[in-house]
Amino acid sequence: MLTVVVKMNSKFFEWVLRIGIAGEFIGHGVFALQGKKDWIGWFANFGVSDPEVAKTLLLLVGLMDLAVALIVLFKPIRIALLWAVVWGFWTALLRPLVGMPIWDFIERWANWSAPLALLAFYGWPKSLGGWFRKNN
Repeated sequence: MLTVVVKMNSKFFEWVLRIGIAGEFIGHGVFALQGKKDWIGWFANFGVSDPEVAKTLLLLVGLMDLAVALIVLFKPIRIALLWAVVWGFWTALLRPLVGMPIWDFIERWANWSAPLALLAFYGWPKSLGGWFRKNN
């Protein structure tokens, strides 16, 4: 009986993380596809001063975010989770780098820690091929 409960709790834990990560990346992806004005302006801080180039880059970012959301939700693989950790950390850190308070970074810790938790739940891959599947 205990094994069944643990297995059910594990599945519940996994799905809570998958849904949460997907929601975060869908939200950011949609904002990016809409060309969120603040985000376009942030590109200038990193050498992209042409707003049209920034809009194109933001479109690509939005598509990538949506792809990550769908992968994590429907067929989670470790490489997508690793990307979500790195990208979530970078986009959270970006806020203070463009002049927002450090609290904007701290508020977004879940953007990278939730994918990190799911990656830890699945386990670090034992081979290069392990990055491209959920289980070793």
